[in-house]
Amino acid sequence: MACVKSFISHLFVVQAWQDAGLGLSTASNEACKLFDAVLTQYATWANDEGLGGIEGCLSKLKAADPNFTMGHVIANGLELIGTGSSVRLNKELDSAMRTMMTLSKSQPLSEREKLHVSAPMGKGTGAACDLWEQILQSHPTDLLALKFSQDTYFYLGYHIQMRDSVARVFPFWTPDVPLSSYVKGYYSFGLMETNLFDRAEKLALEALAIDQTDAWSVHTIAHINEMKAEVKKGLAFMKETEANWKNSDILACHNYWHWALYFIEKGEYEAALTIYDNHIAPQCLSSGSMLDIVDNCSMLYRLRLEGIKLGDRWDNVLKITKKHTKDHILLFNDVHILMSSLGAKDHKTTNELLTTLQELAKAPCEDHELSLAPSLGLPLCQAFMEFEKGNCDKAVDLLYPIRYQLIQLGGSNAQRDVFNQLLIHAALNCKSKAKQNLAKCLLRERDVMRPNSPMTERLMRKAAAVHSMA
Repeated sequence: MACVKSFISHLFVVQAWQDAGLGLSTASNEACKLFDAVLTQYATWANDEGLGGIEGCLSKLKAADPNFTMGHVIANGLELIGTGSSVRLNKELDSAMRTMMTLSKSQPLSEREKLHVSAPMGKGTGAACDLWEQILQSHPTDLLALKFSQDTYFYLGYHIQMRDSVARVFPFWTPDVPLSSYVKGYYSFGLMETNLFDRAEKLALEALAIDQTDAWSVHTIAHINEMKAEVKKGLAFMKETEANWKNSDILACHNYWHWALYFIEKGEYEAALTIYDNHIAPQCLSSGSMLDIVDNCSMLYRLRLEGIKLGDRWDNVLKITKKHTKDHILLFNDVHILMSSLGAKDHKTTNELLTTLQELAKAPCEDHELSLAPSLGLPLCQAFMEFEKGNCDKAVDLLYPIRYQLIQLGGSNAQRDVFNQLLIHAALNCKSKAKQNLAKCLLRERDVMRPNSPMTERLMRKAAAVHSMA
């Protein structure tokens, strides 16, 4: 695996993969180099124009050796995990998965490759992770297995597993192994999501000392400063490092989202909207990626909770989200898409999202996400709807009992904080004195976790005002 900045002539060929203990079943050096190029860009969260970008490399990879099974594995895995696609919706992907399976049975593959073929059939569930972990037990430097498992654990809300998966292989990622500094970044993120902030920051800074363009390690530190409400430190860090990560096209929008969160925390809403208008909204329009869509919806909804007028921004987002209304691949995505239809006051789209999700949730199936719809996804969506209607007591009744289970919907602690904010705002606006008091309890809890948070202080003042009027 070569550094993302290297030319394609420096990427691993057949013999190099064998020497690394990760042999690939193809005789094509070109296919091996292109496999490396795709993996490297995926691992570093950046399309490299010099390599042709991920999509360009995948196209060339297929042409270099159409029967290269691991080429099919990485292409299908990225479609399933990287883009949030589904064989339920995508007939081409379903066909590609079948082709991969047929090829794998016609060739003498290694046991590691056979496990790689089987894992995508788990469709991004714990079963798939079990197979990637099996690979990592005997091949700890298999970056594809590590990265696929990391992303899947994240989507499942398995933060401890995400952390420990890297911990088990971390000693093998010595400085001489290509991309080892990025694995430091993966580990730091898992440590951060399990609230081991000091250790996480140390590793992320070590990774950045090796490669300052590591947008993922920047992202980890952005999370740490946000979770600790260290706003001044967070703003300074993002400004100082912007030139290093702004060209990491897959993650830049998300890093700008984190930057804007600090301004919302401070109550500097115009500054947050400037970042939104200059970086977050345009990226969503050009990429259409679900990560960028989620960032857009989440950013606007947080501002909506703060009472900020957003003009036609919701309408612009809805133009992108509307086509995903009936996808129902991830409940986490569904609730963000719902934010956009509620924000744009598009009742037809809102009802369509809810009714199609309800129908899918009724049918018996093995789909992990849909199995969570009755107990988590639908009550959460309904809570948003009730809040928008002004039925705050009902919103609290729906959201409060499931608050600790929402981690199962995936996403990061920072991303899911919008649900905490909704609960607090709903409780503050309840007619019931008991629920108004709950709001104060939730704010005391938040104050312990994020000391000196300007947002918490603002909300506490509001809670005190509500109490004095009661």
